[in-house]
Amino acid sequence: MSDNNRVIIFDTTLRDGEQSPGASMTKDEKLRVAKQLEKMRVDVIEAGFAIASPGDFESVQSIANTVKDSTVCSLSRALNADIDRAGEALANANSGRIHTFIATSPIHMKYKLQMNPDQVVEQAVHAVKRARNLIDDVEFSLEDASRSELDFMCRIIEEVIKAGARTINIPDTVGYAVPEEFGHTIGQLIQRIPNADQAIFSVHCHNDLGLAVANSLAAVQAGARQVECTINGLGERAGNASLEELVMAIRTRHDRLGVTTGLDTTQIVPASRLVSSVTGFPVQPNKAIVGANAFAHESGIHQDGVLKHRETYEIMTAQDVGWKTNRMVMGKHSGRAAFRSRLEELGTTLSSDKELNDAFARFKELADKKHEIFDEDLVALVSDTRATASSEKFKLSSISVTSQTGETPVAKVVMMIDDEEQSAEAAGSGPVDAAFKAIEAIANSGASLQIYSVNAVTEGTDSQGEVTVRLENGGRIVNGLGADLDVIIASAKAYVHALNMLDANIQKAHPQV
Repeated sequence: MSDNNRVIIFDTTLRDGEQSPGASMTKDEKLRVAKQLEKMRVDVIEAGFAIASPGDFESVQSIANTVKDSTVCSLSRALNADIDRAGEALANANSGRIHTFIATSPIHMKYKLQMNPDQVVEQAVHAVKRARNLIDDVEFSLEDASRSELDFMCRIIEEVIKAGARTINIPDTVGYAVPEEFGHTIGQLIQRIPNADQAIFSVHCHNDLGLAVANSLAAVQAGARQVECTINGLGERAGNASLEELVMAIRTRHDRLGVTTGLDTTQIVPASRLVSSVTGFPVQPNKAIVGANAFAHESGIHQDGVLKHRETYEIMTAQDVGWKTNRMVMGKHSGRAAFRSRLEELGTTLSSDKELNDAFARFKELADKKHEIFDEDLVALVSDTRATASSEKFKLSSISVTSQTGETPVAKVVMMIDDEEQSAEAAGSGPVDAAFKAIEAIANSGASLQIYSVNAVTEGTDSQGEVTVRLENGGRIVNGLGADLDVIIASAKAYVHALNMLDANIQKAHPQV
């Protein structure tokens, strides 16, 4: 099938990752992420669930028509309509894959599918055969495999391999497994199934117990040669196995694992930043590999050791994963060409001259206020530019906040609503609360605030504040983004951006509905 020491990296950021509440992406955003994944040399990109919605179909189709160097995959249930829709979306793919699945655990078969084991096997075989009539590359998944019976898994896998499946995925759907147990299961399947050598075994682990990466590595040691993962560990509930952690564990501990990947690891940090900016999910500072502190040393003992010999406290180099110790200094004298070039190095491509001009104008404004512009500033600036450029019913004209010791903070906000100026004043428990109440007094959206998150983009007191605001209204969840040197203004921008997204009524059906 393939080099037995080569692990296939299957990225599902655009499908399973997008199922995180509030992480829904537009077609253009998904295409940007897909191009970065291709640049990183990801083997398989799961672009979406084609039948879930017209938007998901268009996203899968657009990515399939654009990406040439990675296999583009669409998920489908073991249903005729799902499989046909996936095949249609992938019709023009340079390399396409249909990934079909059915649940195999007793609890899922009884309560969700309401089918007996024989019916499940029959439907699985039919689905694989139908998919093979549309495309050569078919993957089959046993949903909730970690709670399925081993004998039944052996039976159904043998049959779907006979039907033409060439990748068999064993998901730990609910994050229930522990490494020793999960590795043993993979080993037993490969050993016991007569035609196991005709397929690549894959794993898809969730992080409900914080064991997704550990379970995936245990499976690799037991013979799995594809791992399904996401950028920043994004995904349903507690997320999926983190691509950056898996890949760097394989690379760093080759002595123990004895396998390799084909990934360009220097593109990991740009990919992480892009996914974070598109979804509005900030990366925690102490996140392995891509967190801001991943290669930072504060302890005097650590600093002394690193200065004497880097490997005393670093098991990989920052440059290996895309961090840069040297950079082109960006400031108020930098030109448009240097600005565009640096953004492209960071994995951020501007879609039009207008977007470039708008972002560059904001860059110049920021450079007049801030002595040195860091890479993180540029990424935040572009995200903020795109947020402001989105469909705008609401526009923030001005905001002033009064806050002093012993007094209740008061915010005064002026906004344009469909080109009509409106203003409001409100008191709050803090300056941000007052600002949000004043904005809401004008917008009267009825939305509830689910998450308010502030991150300093860089170090220092002149750092930009990057704010994520998650609003919920009528079952719809949106993330608003805002960045500014003034965190109150950044917060107001993020709230207004979220209001505009609600107003635009961008529909995104949940892929598992």
